[in-house]
Amino acid sequence: MSTGGPDLFVICKNCQSEVSPYITECPYCGSRLRKRAPKLDREGRPTERKRRSPSPSLPRLRRDEIPGIRAESRPYATIALVVAGFAGTLLWRAALVGSTHAIQLWAQFGTHLWWRLLVAPFTYVNTGYAIVTLGAIALYGWLLERRHGPVLVLLLFGIAAVGGAAVTAADSTLPLALGANGGALALLIAWAIPDLLRLRAGEEIDGDLLGTAVIGVVVALMPLVGAGASWISAGVGVLAGILIGLPLALTGER
Repeated sequence: MSTGGPDLFVICKNCQSEVSPYITECPYCGSRLRKRAPKLDREGRPTERKRRSPSPSLPRLRRDEIPGIRAESRPYATIALVVAGFAGTLLWRAALVGSTHAIQLWAQFGTHLWWRLLVAPFTYVNTGYAIVTLGAIALYGWLLERRHGPVLVLLLFGIAAVGGAAVTAADSTLPLALGANGGALALLIAWAIPDLLRLRAGEEIDGDLLGTAVIGVVVALMPLVGAGASWISAGVGVLAGILIGLPLALTGER
């Protein structure tokens, strides 16, 4: 072997023969020397493959690491609302035997109205209604929870969804409102208000307000196609989203 230049030969570990360093199999015994022939540089020396350094990744933001920025965490409140909605829908579909009025069916489980008001937002008779509403809750609940935390999401959902069911039940001639179209609208509007204020001030926004508007219209029109969906509950959700989201957005701007 020459010093400073390429190796003239290598020793086969099987037959101890001197063979070229640029072949993959020994010509004398046929044993495997390497997986593939090495690449040569301009001077005829074999070049080693450079290992790609791993791309840098940032760790999760910890609590109080950056003032004014909320620590990253999983949207547990939003996940709980969506899971409860799917669970309530499955239980309803399993228990529904032919009754068309929710109050008549739920009377078998107790006469207390407050119990039905707490369960109603998580009960969907129509599958399409459940998919649209729970999808909106999952998206805007997650966005709102990432911005303000889980307490606000649960509070806003409770006021809009349970409050909408209570206002609907105040009229004894109406069936109890089912589903959380009001809660979905409240979360959607509360999330969109800061972007609307920035857009009005002539600033650039990152959110998709056009897509949000389309989703909001679809959820608001659910009473036309979704059994149990209530116009009154949707109106309460819109009102709750504005009354809570607007002061919150103005406080955050200051």
